[in-house]
Amino acid sequence: MAQSTDRMSLQMVSTVSNSSLLQPGFSLLNFEGHVFLFGQKGWPKRSCPTGVFLLDIKQNELKMKPVFFSKDSCYLPPLRYPALCSLRSDARADEYQYIIHGGKTPNNDLSDKIYFISLVSKTSKKMTFQCIEKDLGGDVPEARYGHTINVVHSRGKNMSVLFGGRSYTPLAQRTTETWNSVVDCLPSVFLIDFEFGCCTSYMLPELQDGLSFHVSIAKDDTIYILGGHSLQNNTRPPSLYKLKIDLPLGSPAVTCTILPGGISVSSAIVTQISDTEFVLVGGYISDNQKRLACNTVVLEDNKIEIVESVGPEWTPDIKHCRMWFGCDMGEGSVLLGIPGANKQIIPDANYFYILRCKGAEEDKEEEVMTQTCSQTSSEDPGDSTPFEDSEEFCFSAEANSFDADDADTYNEDDEEDESETGYWITCCASCNIDINTWVPFYSTELNKPAMILCSSGAGHWVHAQCMDLSETMLLRLSEANVKYFCNKHIDLNKGLQTPQKVACLKKPPMKPLRKKKPMKLPTSAKKSFLRRLFE
Repeated sequence: MAQSTDRMSLQMVSTVSNSSLLQPGFSLLNFEGHVFLFGQKGWPKRSCPTGVFLLDIKQNELKMKPVFFSKDSCYLPPLRYPALCSLRSDARADEYQYIIHGGKTPNNDLSDKIYFISLVSKTSKKMTFQCIEKDLGGDVPEARYGHTINVVHSRGKNMSVLFGGRSYTPLAQRTTETWNSVVDCLPSVFLIDFEFGCCTSYMLPELQDGLSFHVSIAKDDTIYILGGHSLQNNTRPPSLYKLKIDLPLGSPAVTCTILPGGISVSSAIVTQISDTEFVLVGGYISDNQKRLACNTVVLEDNKIEIVESVGPEWTPDIKHCRMWFGCDMGEGSVLLGIPGANKQIIPDANYFYILRCKGAEEDKEEEVMTQTCSQTSSEDPGDSTPFEDSEEFCFSAEANSFDADDADTYNEDDEEDESETGYWITCCASCNIDINTWVPFYSTELNKPAMILCSSGAGHWVHAQCMDLSETMLLRLSEANVKYFCNKHIDLNKGLQTPQKVACLKKPPMKPLRKKKPMKLPTSAKKSFLRRLFE
């Protein structure tokens, strides 16, 4: 069952625009034959605030074009090493969406959120996605990365299955030396019912050790888990598990079977080439040794068969590099990347290759119902090599290989210097808004910080967060037609607007009701007159 060499070809992508955004841990989404990048390096910038790009490959050149989100979409941060798979309402349905769970943010925080992303509009120049965050109840999985998620179909129903991964050491167990250490998650199997928003965990006796960066392949009601890395034992056991999920009217039934014939590999990439056939490439067999062998995985008659196949002719650069990373592009193709040479003009640029695992005449086969999910990017360098991300892969987005005629192509050189203008200015002496570390603070923020105009002088913009404005006050100021003055100019403004003291008007005192007049003594003439009058 070994494949012939002419069915697997390796082609180098000569020009990659902004290749530094493609880092270990990225994911690829395939919608209607179009491939999209998710999980870029760093936080998104204004040229592509969504952080999702269309990978446009023409004439051996790969260009990245920004895509858009609909107005009713939630905020989707760039996540590395998430669990990702496609979800269909029906096993034979044409329309589908992707499920994204967990992963690392650019701040190395772990996410426990789950998102649904779908393509809602497509034109020749604009792709629009919708992203919805789902709330779960019950046994909700903790934040993690390096895990897998699949969808199974049984008795006319479907359910998602999540397994494996790593998380940070619990707070109660952390010390100064192990503050950022990671551990294997418990080997629990999570069944997620998105229709009712509930999640249930199962502990199976066959699953004793935690696994991460493994491969999982789902077909109908069965999931096969292959390989992986156990951080606790620092081993890559040649394990092969078969999970069978039965979805009757009552409670689901989950069973696990240990099968022989597994492969010792972690961070391998799986791509589907036919209804029942998959190709397994890449990965590691030890911390510093890549796995150059390829395998064909066949799922037939409720059985799995793994055989070694003839791989491509690897280039010397691939053979001698210590690390590689990549992801399944769909339709039997894989995007592979290796770190560039130190002598390059752009030291952090990477080399990329496209591995095609089936003939060109088969590339237009319709997509089948079988779903594949694997941790396709290379293992976290901090876990598999002596180097950390910041030491071996020091990325910066300074590539300038863009066509001037292609206005839709993403180009960071076209952006303004956001450290001095725009939303990423230093608005005050205590400003701590940084484009690479900023996360939304107010519920009204999506991909840029909220700002408010200070009316002092000619006016200038300041960040609402730096002014310690509450969300209620921010909304009130945005709705009311009043002038606002920042913390620096509020005292000066008070002095200018305080009215000068005016002399108070003197009010006449009220006239008393009875006023005694001073008595006047009568004169002698008046006295004689009165005497004569009364005589």
